[in-house]
Amino acid sequence: MDADCASLLPGVCAVLAASGRSLPDDTSLEKLLDWFTGLTEAGGSLLEACPCLLEFISTVVLNTAVDPGVLSFALRLTGLMAATEDGYEKLQERSVLDQVFQLQRWREAGLWEDPCLRIGWILGLRSMLQHPKALCFFVQSDFIDPLLQLQTDASLFVASAANQMLAHILLFFQPVPSLGCNGVDKKEEDDDDGTKRASAAYAAALAAISAYLKESLVPKKYTALRQSLQILKLLALLLAAAGPPLCDGLLQTAGDPLEDLVAAGCSQLTLPLMDVLLAACSSSGFNQRVPDQRVGRLLSSMLDVNEPADLLHAAAAFLRRGHHSDVVNTTRAVRILLLPLHIVTGQTLLGTNATADGRRSSAVEQLKCKTSCISMTCVTLTNAPRIALLPPGVLPCAPDLIVTAVLSLLRICSGVSSSSPPGCGEVCRNVIGSGKVQKCALEALTALDGSPGATEKTSEVFTVLMQYLENPDSDPTVLHKSYQAFVKWTGVCTDLSFVTDQLRLDLVELVRRRACDMRWEVRDSTVEFLGQLAGLHASAATTEGTASDALLGARCTTPLLKEALQDAESYVRASAVSALAKSLTHGWQQGAAPDEDEKEIVSRLLEILSQDTEGFPRRAVVQYFASWFSSSPSPSSAPLLMRCARSVLSQGSADLDWEVKVHTLELAQLLLDEAFSGHRGYRKVSDAPHPRAAVSEQTRAPRASPEGAESDLAAAVELGVVAALLSGLVDCDRPVGLRACRLLMALRDAVCPPGPPDATAAVATVSCELPGGGGWGEEIRKTLGVESGEGGARVSVCEALRLLGLDERLDVLTRSSDHVHNSPLSLLQDILTASAAHTRADTQPGEEVIVDCY
Repeated sequence: MDADCASLLPGVCAVLAASGRSLPDDTSLEKLLDWFTGLTEAGGSLLEACPCLLEFISTVVLNTAVDPGVLSFALRLTGLMAATEDGYEKLQERSVLDQVFQLQRWREAGLWEDPCLRIGWILGLRSMLQHPKALCFFVQSDFIDPLLQLQTDASLFVASAANQMLAHILLFFQPVPSLGCNGVDKKEEDDDDGTKRASAAYAAALAAISAYLKESLVPKKYTALRQSLQILKLLALLLAAAGPPLCDGLLQTAGDPLEDLVAAGCSQLTLPLMDVLLAACSSSGFNQRVPDQRVGRLLSSMLDVNEPADLLHAAAAFLRRGHHSDVVNTTRAVRILLLPLHIVTGQTLLGTNATADGRRSSAVEQLKCKTSCISMTCVTLTNAPRIALLPPGVLPCAPDLIVTAVLSLLRICSGVSSSSPPGCGEVCRNVIGSGKVQKCALEALTALDGSPGATEKTSEVFTVLMQYLENPDSDPTVLHKSYQAFVKWTGVCTDLSFVTDQLRLDLVELVRRRACDMRWEVRDSTVEFLGQLAGLHASAATTEGTASDALLGARCTTPLLKEALQDAESYVRASAVSALAKSLTHGWQQGAAPDEDEKEIVSRLLEILSQDTEGFPRRAVVQYFASWFSSSPSPSSAPLLMRCARSVLSQGSADLDWEVKVHTLELAQLLLDEAFSGHRGYRKVSDAPHPRAAVSEQTRAPRASPEGAESDLAAAVELGVVAALLSGLVDCDRPVGLRACRLLMALRDAVCPPGPPDATAAVATVSCELPGGGGWGEEIRKTLGVESGEGGARVSVCEALRLLGLDERLDVLTRSSDHVHNSPLSLLQDILTASAAHTRADTQPGEEVIVDCY
């Protein structure tokens, strides 16, 4: 432990021990625990490093006037200190554990009623239960029954913590062949008596918990449902992670109660029951043996309950788990899930199966209730794409018929379909105009694009989608999802022969109208749609260049997007910029010279970058230029871009929005990569997750000599790349500084490699100007020790790169500010400062106490 922290800790302990009220910053105790946990996990001993903690615990637990939060902290700290056998034994020698965890004294003091203390007791014991001796203490102290009672505690946090702790006891200490009972290799010198005691303790805990499961799983009355729910959660948790012996025992114990629960058909327990049964099916032990007949039977029973809504949820849970090797139950689940769609649309998804007919009447009755109808239909739609991809043997119909049914449902919802299945008129009325069903159906349709036989439905799909897009009453979200489905289905078409002249005319008229909609969300979705279509390359079977050209014509998209650049809503302006980049990419890739439209667009984009008051459009502009540069075959093929680059870099690096600055540095990186990728020593900067992984391997063969580096560096200076990097280096936003630092290091390694000075003499003559009048230029001058001349100063780029201390800067930037402001020392100082402030406030009523809560 740091010496400064060690010197402050006794004072902090004294402050906490004397606290008769809540601390001004209630996160301080959690931060202290995090710090102590880190010290323990690093192999340190809290008792040896912080002897004052033992005195603190002994003092606090005897003072019932102490704040309950501090008492809870003391319990959790005790458990943390006893998590090692050595710490446990030292605390036992001083009788601290009995004193801290003894329930009777907390009850007598009236403190057990505070949930803060109860959760501290649970979490403290859980921290301690990391070795057999702690388990023996837990069992011998008769703590199992209180822990079982806490499963249904009034506090959800306490009940959940108690549930998790029971699972921890059974799973962490479960016997493992050739391993000790705590899951680590047994030492040869282990005491046989100790091992026997631990085994006996585990057996006692398992017996008590098993008895509790057997007795309490089935609710005796409606108010006990919460208890059953908690036990089912515990069982699912245990069965998912238990080894074969424990899994077998739990299934044997819970088998009869589970059968009773399934037979009871309680709606509130349908999903947790399925979780338990499916966890049993998935457990490692279960899959390695002959399947448990009881579990299989219970699973079948769950797929045969009377309530259609419960049945639907059970089938959906089964299908989500992916037990498709169970063909019988998978087939049943599919039929159950398709039944509502079969009834509402009249499509023969289930054929004339007698079982389906037997369930049909009860399902129809439930679908007559509007709330149930919408809920059940949405469950079916959510699972429809998954069903369509199942093997033919479990499907009751061809996969493309599911697409047909979803399209039928969309027609019914919009009121286009005038007919309804026999006897289902009331059911159909429940989904007409339902935005929820429409959204679910459109999501299902979007996901069904890759299902077998789906492409044969292309014409019908686009007909329905156009009806939705043209409907003036369509909700903005419904329109957005319709656009998404349109793009997705366009992207999977083998050809665009379905595009008729009428469809093209209708679509052009539609997007023109929607681009002027009063609702900005609709305008934004329309602009985004235009960009997405432009980004889809048409099939080789067509003569058109892109899907946008085939569907809208070459001269429709750009005028609409140019107009959207003037939109009053910043989101729409940003979407328009992004859509323009996608629509022009094809031309950029071909190296085509910009026409008058594109020149006008570039002029407008530069205006947005310099004048727009919102950050979204400005970010999109910088990304536009970066995309243009990435798509061009070479800089020489885009002279307009290169003429704009200096202005974009200059304005972008001075922007107030940190994301604009980061995107500006991305453009600067592209320019660096283009200029220096062939130089020995230059490595492309990586976006690796770890910030210290600053550079990646070279991607081109290096040049053998620094020849050409001078001209490339001079060009980078002239374009404003170096200025943008230096500006970013001293930026107050850490992501900007970090990226700039990495790029400057890559540039330094390329143009200023270590070696004889004459090898880089020519490069050393390249200089850049540091602007005067404050700002980043002044900060760089101070770092370099350069005097400012009139109007600024010029410095050698190589000299600056060597003197800026880039390696040290990178180290600081990757550590973030937490190592200074959120350190243990800062935390301890905060607690002491807050205590002193409160003491002063006590003598001066009304004085506000401000605590730094980082």
